[in-house]
Amino acid sequence: MKSKRMLALLAAGAVLAATPAARAQQGEETPARLFVGGSLIYGNPVGPFGDLVDDGFGVNGHAIYRVDDGGWLGLRADVGFLTYGRESREVCFSTTVGCRVTLGLTTSNNIVFAGIGPQLVAPTGMILPYLTGSIGLAYFATQSSLRGSSDSDDFASDTNFDDWTFAWTGGGGLYIPLRRGPRPISLDFGARYHGNGRAAFLREGDIIDNPDGSITVRPNRTEANLWSFRLGISIGVGPSGM
Repeated sequence: MKSKRMLALLAAGAVLAATPAARAQQGEETPARLFVGGSLIYGNPVGPFGDLVDDGFGVNGHAIYRVDDGGWLGLRADVGFLTYGRESREVCFSTTVGCRVTLGLTTSNNIVFAGIGPQLVAPTGMILPYLTGSIGLAYFATQSSLRGSSDSDDFASDTNFDDWTFAWTGGGGLYIPLRRGPRPISLDFGARYHGNGRAAFLREGDIIDNPDGSITVRPNRTEANLWSFRLGISIGVGPSGM
């Protein structure tokens, strides 16, 4: 009797062990837990920052790991780049060559931001709303670069001024599914408030070229907060076994 019970238990175990393999052979996929995506962003400075600088444009990339099986909770990491000011003009190559050869001088005012935090999603429905927040860093930098009149790439560049701040964000958005199933694809519409705190930064006209070839910078120091509005895409790429 004991041997029959043992054989029955072994048989049941074999069936359970064979079930995932059989599903894999039939081509069934497990739902994605890892999602990656990118978006175009529009930045709207607010408060004292908005009084000094123009609106900006940039790009954002993200990765999300779905923590629970239901898809409600995820851990999201974002990194983005935003340009809020840009100046371009032609300059002479050197004092010896003069202006027979001219170069294009471009100065851009940029913000690079990165953060990580939770994301809550309503995982069912025609439209999937979500809330998200993060803590991280914001990097304010003004950079100048030179290129020839017929070149597409810069051959010299330098950072004129920069500053780092602790940053936090909070916001939300909507996923609009384009494809459902184990590897979903969704449009991503979102808005996020960036609390960058008090930062030092330059705006257009804050770099003065002196007659002796040196420069003088006049940095501003204010609260540097902004709203970003995002249009992008999110794609499920990783299996639940990750």
